[in-house]
Amino acid sequence: MQLHSIFDASPNAYMVLDRELRFVAANEAYLRVTASRLEDLIGRVIFEVFPHDPEDPDNDNARLLRASLERTLRSKRRDHLALIRYRVPRETPNGVVVAERFWSATHTPILDERGEVAYVLQHTSDVTELERLRAAARDATGERQHQLEADVLARASAVQDTNSALEAERRRMQQLFRQAPGFMCVLGGPDHVFELANQAYLELVGARDVIGRPVREALPEVAEQGFIELLDRVRKSGEPFVGRAIPVALERGGHVETRYLDFVYQPVIEADGTTSGLFVQGHDVTEERRARDEVARYRDHLEDLVAERTRALEQSESALRHAQKMEAVGSLTGGVAHDFNNLLQVIAGNLALIAPDVAGDPQATRRLREATSAVERGAKLSSQLLAFARRQELDPEVVELDRLTRDVEPLLRRAVGEQIEIARDVEPGLWRTFVDRNQLDNVLLNLAINARDAMNGAGRLVIAARNVTLDAERAARHPEATAGDHVLLSVSDTGCGMTREVIERAFEPFFTTKGEGRGTGLGLSMVYGFVRQTGGHVAITSEPGRGTTIEVYLPRTHRVADADTEATAAGARGGSETILVLEDDVAVRATVVDLLRDLGYRVIEADSGASAMAILESGAAIDLLFVDVVVPGALRSHEIAARAEAARPELAVLFTSGYSEDAVAHEALLGRRARLLRKPYSRDELARRVREVLDARARSCDAAVSSMRVLIVEDDDDSRELAGEMLSALGHDVQIAASGAQAREALQRARFDVLFTDVGLPDVSGVELARGAMRDDAHMGVVLASGYGESARSADDTELARAVVLEKPYLPAQLESALRAAARPRS
Repeated sequence: MQLHSIFDASPNAYMVLDRELRFVAANEAYLRVTASRLEDLIGRVIFEVFPHDPEDPDNDNARLLRASLERTLRSKRRDHLALIRYRVPRETPNGVVVAERFWSATHTPILDERGEVAYVLQHTSDVTELERLRAAARDATGERQHQLEADVLARASAVQDTNSALEAERRRMQQLFRQAPGFMCVLGGPDHVFELANQAYLELVGARDVIGRPVREALPEVAEQGFIELLDRVRKSGEPFVGRAIPVALERGGHVETRYLDFVYQPVIEADGTTSGLFVQGHDVTEERRARDEVARYRDHLEDLVAERTRALEQSESALRHAQKMEAVGSLTGGVAHDFNNLLQVIAGNLALIAPDVAGDPQATRRLREATSAVERGAKLSSQLLAFARRQELDPEVVELDRLTRDVEPLLRRAVGEQIEIARDVEPGLWRTFVDRNQLDNVLLNLAINARDAMNGAGRLVIAARNVTLDAERAARHPEATAGDHVLLSVSDTGCGMTREVIERAFEPFFTTKGEGRGTGLGLSMVYGFVRQTGGHVAITSEPGRGTTIEVYLPRTHRVADADTEATAAGARGGSETILVLEDDVAVRATVVDLLRDLGYRVIEADSGASAMAILESGAAIDLLFVDVVVPGALRSHEIAARAEAARPELAVLFTSGYSEDAVAHEALLGRRARLLRKPYSRDELARRVREVLDARARSCDAAVSSMRVLIVEDDDDSRELAGEMLSALGHDVQIAASGAQAREALQRARFDVLFTDVGLPDVSGVELARGAMRDDAHMGVVLASGYGESARSADDTELARAVVLEKPYLPAQLESALRAAARPRS
């Protein structure tokens, strides 16, 4: 905003005097009513010009004017001069005529930063007509006088209103000028004297006293940088100058600071075409300029970061290729183990069947024993291969690593010898993990033996454990890692270390750097497969000559350990129950059928999922389904088992597998925590496992009570009431809840035998509600009602492995069967 232009364009007469009462500025209206030229006024004392009376320079009007101006300077307050006579020369066709005019003047002080009067602004109103009315009124009488007085009052009121409006306008302009976010100033005359400057400008130049002083004197450092010459050029040419991010060294707070400014030098052009001054306006863009400089300053650093990220990406890609290679090797290894186990199963089964026939022949008995020993060695090799392929049978439980490392330490000391020092470094408050404890013992033993060999029987072995949380960025660096809470178990040695090439192949089956006859090359591959099957990952840190650290990351669990109440059968015994054997391999099926019949069981055979389902649906009395993990046909083994259990809650299921080529089916079994007998198995192992499953099912059925306390959670009113009526009619004690919040309140107030919940609830997932309830009460049964069947829970959801899924729509008999299957006896 160009205030000087506004000043000039005002229809009201204004002029500005300095403290010495010299003219500083005057607008067009003032020059017009006083018949003056600006160049004749600037720099002259006002009394040299007005009120002009050559015969009496020190006349009464001059004294009145001087008195008003002095009162303004002294009191620093506005002063009003009601009437003053001016003699104004006028050019006419007959020559110059001096006209007598009467004016009313208001003098307003303009203060500097110190509060002193720097300038006086005069607003002048021509009241000649008003004064003439007054004179006429003095000579008039009666009605004429009253009319004149009314005219005088109206004129006076109009003048007062005009003055008030002009004063409000002036204050508004001053306020806008002072508060403008950009810096502004007005420079007058050829010396560029500061006439006005707003707060932003004063802050820019360090709050210096610049008003009334030329730029060269007020800002000497600016003069040294060529800006005076630039101001002179703009004033002379009448063309504005626009600067972008111009560096200006300014003295601020006692030191010189470089600021970058966007600014405009705008010439103030008068009516006659001359330049009376300059209007300066702009913005401080120092921070923006510095930000751009910093970006340019960091360009090389960014290039380094890009190079570093590129190297990290290459490492990740290398790790991914390695993981894919291990996956491919695992699939191949598992396939070999599968075929090998089927062969071993046929051999082991036939050896068991002919054992009674050669009982009296020592030589045959010896050969039979050697053959059986060979089968056992083959089975061990197959087990090692399956461990790497992540398809071994696991029996996970809640494990506290503090206790485990303490319990296994004596075994490790015997394994590594007296020349190796063993140290434990276990962080207090370790989280729990859910793993197969026996397999984890084997992991520590394998790593300790490898460390012993790397240290040639002498050195230091450190077993450490601590809590770690992997964020997404850290997990992304390792393709096999997952983000979240883990318990880190590490084994460090002071041995010979590994090269990078050895590290890349360390987990491959049969790879070893030991001499011939000193190792199979399966130790680390077993560790790798077990940890990956458990949901964790393994990392190696090593350097030749400086030792090795193997880090095992195991996922944290929130489960609570419970005592194992299931006793293991002391010996191999048979029974009279009926077993449905589903096995597509003819030789394997024939062998296992003979073994089971030899144990006294009644056996029904099926060679496909379809034939097994037909038998199950026929109503035949069946106590146990013995099914291979891999079966031909559209139905997978775990789907067959799920259907069978839904139709017959009392049915026991035992899976068998040498290796599952169908990874989906195998993971589903792990999620169900299904009972599984790994091939090859001996006659005693088969007998013991079958008996365990049948006896456990019998105990479960016997423990179920006739009446149960059931909490029904269902947000649909009709479904909730229907389920309640069904269960009440069946003799159960029922409580209902319409939301997860209501259910949690009920669970806190009372104990229930079974939680019957819909999967989809308005405020929480029924699956999450069930998971929390089972954590709080390990004996509570859970039935998940869903229109999506088994997909209501994920295959790898081990926490809900014992929950029963009831597919909608269901009948009362199906609901009762689901409750019986879910119920667990309380101690």
